[in-house]
Amino acid sequence: MRIKGVLVAFAAMIAMSSAAMPASQQSASMTVGNVTSQPIGHYDFCQRHPDECGPVRNAGPEEMNAAAWALVNQINLRVNKTIRPATDMEVYGQEEYWEYPKTAGDCEDFALLKRRLLMQSGVSASNLLMTVVRKPDGEGHAVLTLRTKQGDYVLDNLEDEIKLWSKTPYSYLKRQASFNTGRWVTIENGNDVLVGSVK
Repeated sequence: MRIKGVLVAFAAMIAMSSAAMPASQQSASMTVGNVTSQPIGHYDFCQRHPDECGPVRNAGPEEMNAAAWALVNQINLRVNKTIRPATDMEVYGQEEYWEYPKTAGDCEDFALLKRRLLMQSGVSASNLLMTVVRKPDGEGHAVLTLRTKQGDYVLDNLEDEIKLWSKTPYSYLKRQASFNTGRWVTIENGNDVLVGSVK
């Protein structure tokens, strides 16, 4: 009888603790809103690379298998290990200059190179979306979002592991539109990410 009481109490404690965990209610995919302003660096990039910015066929989220994940991980790790982190001012002599890096670059440059390599490997442009976030310290940052049927995953130059967007420490602000890579949309549930995010 005493064991039964302990088990009931233990079950009640588990139920209460799981109800207080917001992470389990996080969506695997970002909820996007209306078209919003395009970052100036991306606008300038589009002027130099017009073929990279425009309407695309939205084929729906990427179907991923073990081979596809292995390819994404390989490209993410290769770019993170071969490109040296450096500011736009150090590399290009100006602020907010988005470009494919040759040997060095900042967060946007890392993401652009990963995007290009993955597109060359057959991943749809509609599923490789430049994304602007805020780090826990309030500083702006850019990552690449990979839209998949399992959810939205983040390729980040600050982290080699590819993570579900809701498992990162960022507040999500906006990203490229899946229907037009020259347009940007708001991320409506970006501030719901509670793991160390700043509103």
